[in-house]
Amino acid sequence: MGLLRAILCLFCPPLAVFDKGCGTVLVITVLTIIGWIPGVIGALVVCSGDESDD
Repeated sequence: MGLLRAILCLFCPPLAVFDKGCGTVLVITVLTIIGWIPGVIGALVVCSGDESDD
């Protein structure tokens, strides 16, 4: 996960996981609507979990 992606996770979690698929974007969007912190945590987990994309 690069620095730009980490910053994107903090400020706009659904946009940070946009390339991960529709289901992931939907889950992160719902988490962000529920609360900003759960959305950020979810986006950071998704983005840091797949090192093979980089």
